[in-house]
Amino acid sequence: MDAVIDQSTGADAVDDDTPMLSSHTLAALKEFLSEQNGLLVANNDGAMVAEDEKEVALVTEDWRLSQFWYDRETAETVAREVNALYTSMDSPPSIACIACPTLYVYLKKLHHDLPVQLLEYDNRFEQYGNEFTFYDYNQPLELPSTMKHSFRIIIADPPYLSKECLEKVSETIGFLKQPGESFLLLLTGAVQHERAGELLGLRPCGFRPQHSSKLGNEFRLFTNYDPGLRLGGWEHEE
Repeated sequence: MDAVIDQSTGADAVDDDTPMLSSHTLAALKEFLSEQNGLLVANNDGAMVAEDEKEVALVTEDWRLSQFWYDRETAETVAREVNALYTSMDSPPSIACIACPTLYVYLKKLHHDLPVQLLEYDNRFEQYGNEFTFYDYNQPLELPSTMKHSFRIIIADPPYLSKECLEKVSETIGFLKQPGESFLLLLTGAVQHERAGELLGLRPCGFRPQHSSKLGNEFRLFTNYDPGLRLGGWEHEE
């Protein structure tokens, strides 16, 4: 996950209308990221990118929360996958990002109109306005009732590499996902392979997530659907 070994996070209540960032919120977000990350420039989507590397700038990782942001390739790869799922559906779905703020920011940079909710523990992300909801995985169902069964695409990155954490995040996923067909993506340590299958019916893809901090643990991307040629496809299960 973005906060790979610690607290989770949150997103805001879902209204009947697709939630969008207001111009005031976007301006506050730009100012906030600028203060946190130094010199930034805005691209034509209104997202903030580092002027020298053209990478999305995020708030500084908080080691007290065991936060580890994805590297650019990982964030862009997963963002493209989410957009591919979104555009393949006749009825535009809502998207939930559980404890993966890097992905949220890249989604808004690359596809700024996507209806995305960020569920995050770190209150610094309140700057994202009505697309932020505070979320603590220790209280997996403490979320606005309007979010229940409201999301068809859910991406989760549990904050701890433990059975207990994945079990609680799985409860949250069950609360959020719409009845019927839904699309789940889980980014977590390879050690969670069997649990991901048992709890959520997920299988590993060939694509290997990486973090900007170059973590020692091997991380994997799991899905509950066959991505075909995307994400390196499902790996063959012995």
